[in-house]
Amino acid sequence: MDLLRFVTAGSVDDGKSTLIGRLLYDTRQVFEDTLASIQRASQAQGLDEINLALLTDGLRAEREQGITIDVAYRYFATPRRKFIIADSPGHVQYTRNMVTGASTAHLALILVDARKGVVEQTRRHSALAALLGIHHVVYCVNKMDLVGWSEGRFLEVAEECRAAAAPLGIEAVTVLPLAALTGANLVHRAPELGWYSGPTLLEFLETVEVPNPALDAPFRFPVQYVIRPQSREFPDYRGYAGTVAAGSIRRGEAVRVLPLGVVTRVAAIDRFHESLEEAQAGDAVTVRLEDELDVGRGAMFVRANDPIEPTSLFEADVCWMNEAAPLRPGQQILVKHTTRRTRAVVAEILDRLDIHRLERDPGPPALALNDIGRVRFRAMEPLAADLYAQCRETGAFIIIDPATRHTTGAGMIRKLKVPVVEAAE
Repeated sequence: MDLLRFVTAGSVDDGKSTLIGRLLYDTRQVFEDTLASIQRASQAQGLDEINLALLTDGLRAEREQGITIDVAYRYFATPRRKFIIADSPGHVQYTRNMVTGASTAHLALILVDARKGVVEQTRRHSALAALLGIHHVVYCVNKMDLVGWSEGRFLEVAEECRAAAAPLGIEAVTVLPLAALTGANLVHRAPELGWYSGPTLLEFLETVEVPNPALDAPFRFPVQYVIRPQSREFPDYRGYAGTVAAGSIRRGEAVRVLPLGVVTRVAAIDRFHESLEEAQAGDAVTVRLEDELDVGRGAMFVRANDPIEPTSLFEADVCWMNEAAPLRPGQQILVKHTTRRTRAVVAEILDRLDIHRLERDPGPPALALNDIGRVRFRAMEPLAADLYAQCRETGAFIIIDPATRHTTGAGMIRKLKVPVVEAAE
């Protein structure tokens, strides 16, 4: 049984939290005590029926305002597949939360009110999904009950959705009609949608094939921890633990250790108390090498003939998440890339994405909270990085404030080994 991660997005009041709540309820994923709790909360709001949106709106401010503020993660499973849902906010001021929720998603569900059709926030979230490398977007045309279950209206909105996705380069687009409040076409078919012959939302989620680019990408293994038991049972054991970020490796294959540049071979691949012949993307394993090398946390194993070379100069799209201060040229930061952490300087801010017009404004003086812009960096130590479009795991990084150690931004690498002119501090 495989795992599917998806993020929900859309404009305010389009029904994202209600959709997830109804999906969990209809698949019998809600515990009785949880159900009793939201029943009491619904009664406190003066509602006659249970408000299933409260299953994801856990913050008091969310329940009072009826909006989603933080990203809410929910887990459920069917006999066919496991799911992780990220319910992201719809407001513009919570763009950073949308970016956080979508960063690990395989596909995006963007809700569209059947009465309003595609609105500005629909286009904005579609653009963010494309920016974050989500190749499959599902537009859920919600509240079909409020347009009389009209097939004609659904076809109009579906055409608007496809037109919004076309210029963004999204590879796969699916449009589904539903009514989250009543549960129509989520888990069970609705007689009111007799004209619709496609799958229900759950049927689609259980059967959709989402390719994993990491499996086909070049081998990448960031070392997380060096294992030296130094026990009588394993007196000479030296293994390098981590998760295969991309590609695959077999016992006996030649690998290059970066940034050392030394070539050696894989002596063994261990997992728990078993030895593996091969490990692939997503596997948490311990790799043993034939030679004793000075390798520690932050090193990267790649295939011996891989042309990748660590670089200190790179360009990335950055989502700034710090409320206290903007990101400015000349600023010193910490960059955490896979398991490696190094100091870096902001050499230049090239542009800022206008989230309303979806156009880039060149040469901004800084990036403020929730801003997304293209930034050039110079790292103090070279990083074995890939382009984000080629490998999410090794093409992404987070920015840390060296003073507070708080995470202040997230980046997606777009260019490597770029010419950089240092900015004055």
